[in-house]
Amino acid sequence: MNEVKVVVAHSERATLRVGDVFLKVDADQTHIDVEVEAMALAPVPTPEVLWHKPPVLAIAAVPGTTLGLLGESSTASPAAWATAGAAIRKLHEAPLPPWPGRAGRGIDELVADLDGECEWLVKNDVLPADLVTRNRRVAEAAFRPWTPKFTHGDLQIAHVFLDGDEVTGIIDWSEAGQGDALFDLATFTLGHEEHLDDVVAGYGTDVDVDVVRAWWSYRSLLVVRWLIEHGFDPFAPGCEVDVLKSRM
Repeated sequence: MNEVKVVVAHSERATLRVGDVFLKVDADQTHIDVEVEAMALAPVPTPEVLWHKPPVLAIAAVPGTTLGLLGESSTASPAAWATAGAAIRKLHEAPLPPWPGRAGRGIDELVADLDGECEWLVKNDVLPADLVTRNRRVAEAAFRPWTPKFTHGDLQIAHVFLDGDEVTGIIDWSEAGQGDALFDLATFTLGHEEHLDDVVAGYGTDVDVDVVRAWWSYRSLLVVRWLIEHGFDPFAPGCEVDVLKSRM
C-alpha cells in the first residue's frame, strides 16, 4: 500500500481506501451504528467489519466488481442483474430490523419532503416547471400502503459487488431499516431501466413496475438539490435529470 484514495467525500461523510481497507468517516455517529448493526443482521454478503471507533468505521474491501455506475452503461450480463435481484429478495424476506430507517417514514412525511423539493426546484429555476410537475404526478403511485421490509435504503448499483454471477458483498448500509421493498428495487435500477426486467426475473415475484418508476421520479426529484450543494452533477448524461426527462 502506497497511497490513500478518496472514494467519495462531501460535508456529511467521506470514504477513503487504504490498501484493502476502507475507512468511513461520518459526522453522524448513528449512521455508523446503523451500518454495523445492519451488516450483522442482513442475510446477504457484507464487508467484514475490522473495527469501528467514532466517527470512523474500518471495513475490508469486497472482492469482485460492481454492476456499474449511474450515468454509465453496464456491461454486466442479464444473469448478473438477475442474481442481484435474487439477493435483494433474500434481504427483503429477512426479519425486520428493530429501527424504522429513513425509507420507513410515513407517507405524509415523504409527500411533504417531495413537495418542498419540487417547490425549490421550480422557484430557483433549477428545472422546468413542466418537468417537475410531470414527475411529481408520476411519483404519486409510490404513495400507497406497503408492508415494511428489511431494506438497504440506498441500494445503488455501485454498492453491489459480484464475482461473475455471484454476489460477493453489499456495502454502505447507513440508510438501512424498515421500508418499501420497491424503493430498493427502484434505487438499484435508477438510470438502468433496460435491466429492470432482469432484476425482476431474479427477484422472483410480482413487482409493480409502475411503483418502481414512481420511486425513480421521487428519488430523482428529491436529490437534485442535495447533489448540487455537495459538489455532484445531477445533469450529467444518464443521471438524475435525464431520468426525470425520460418520464416525459
